[in-house]
Amino acid sequence: MSPDTLHTPPPRRLRLAGIIVAIVVLAIVVAGVATRANDSRRLREWTDQQAVPTVSVVTPEGGQGGGELNLPGRLAAYTRAPIFARTSGYLKYWKADIGQKVKAGDVLAEIETPDLDQQLLQAKADLASARANEALAQTTAKRWQAMRDSDSVSKQEVDEKVGDYDAKHALAQAAQANLERIEALKGFAKLVAPFDGVVTARETDVGALINAGGGGQELFVISDVRKLRLYVNVPQNYAPSIQQGATVKLTVPEYPGQTFKGTIEASSSAINAASGTTLVQVLVDNSDGKLLPGGYASATFDLPANASLLRVPASALVFDDKGLRVAVVDRDNKVTFKPVTIARDFGKTVQLGSGLAAGDRLIESPPDGLADGDTVRIQAPKTAEGDHAKA
Repeated sequence: MSPDTLHTPPPRRLRLAGIIVAIVVLAIVVAGVATRANDSRRLREWTDQQAVPTVSVVTPEGGQGGGELNLPGRLAAYTRAPIFARTSGYLKYWKADIGQKVKAGDVLAEIETPDLDQQLLQAKADLASARANEALAQTTAKRWQAMRDSDSVSKQEVDEKVGDYDAKHALAQAAQANLERIEALKGFAKLVAPFDGVVTARETDVGALINAGGGGQELFVISDVRKLRLYVNVPQNYAPSIQQGATVKLTVPEYPGQTFKGTIEASSSAINAASGTTLVQVLVDNSDGKLLPGGYASATFDLPANASLLRVPASALVFDDKGLRVAVVDRDNKVTFKPVTIARDFGKTVQLGSGLAAGDRLIESPPDGLADGDTVRIQAPKTAEGDHAKA
């Protein structure tokens, strides 16, 4: 300690100590004010940051539209012919029962036709009478023509005899045609198979009354089941993807785990206004006889990829009074809502048919209250496929 300090009067030392204390207090106050101002600034910045929503974005998955399309269908025999009676009577016997294989021309049953038999006898008698009258008229006409040459009779009388012969000849032809008609009907007393196939229905029995014509009862059904037709109603938006000659996979309930193959044979080339679908016909080989006509089948079509279709998470869709939309973020992190259309719904993801570009950044699960022009903060980009399993 210096000598000056030792000889400083006490009041001066007190003043010096007071100044030091004041300086310390002032420094503490200034530090506190600065700290509080810094905290207030940081609080304002944090509040401003919280006012900007943080969102996660996904990029649409392109090259969609491919994959498989599963649709229900109904199997039918390649050729099916219901057998009706062309003549009336009683069933005399039947030879073919359900499930029996038959060849073209095989007799299925025979109808007993007592009324037609009597009509046949009458027709034969009418034809004999008409031919006798025709022969007599022909002989008379020739004689009168001979007498006309000798001027024994007038030309008028000869013309009358010739005309009578022509009329009798026409009656004989009519009687012949009537006899052939009845004989043809008699031929229909035997019901025969029109082609090779299987008897899939028998709706009559011995002694049953048979009424002729299409309005009568269906007696038998013959089906060719060596090949089957599968009829599938394809929705309109998939109709252009169904090409003739393409292969179709089939599954049926009676053979779980087993797959059959078919070929697209034809399409109706028209949209049913009631269902919005087009009818597609698939040809299925059934040489082993496993598939049954009339049964249900599930058809799987392979669809080609379409670059214009994009797959996005279903959570990115916004449906409100303005319709179906998605929220897209531009390079300045500004939000723009775009209307879209759905081509196919997979559950967790959907295929969009229009409204979105492949390079758009899409907000997943847009927060409530988000509007066009709002600024957002991007959390972390990710692809739709990385976080959403395909259906």
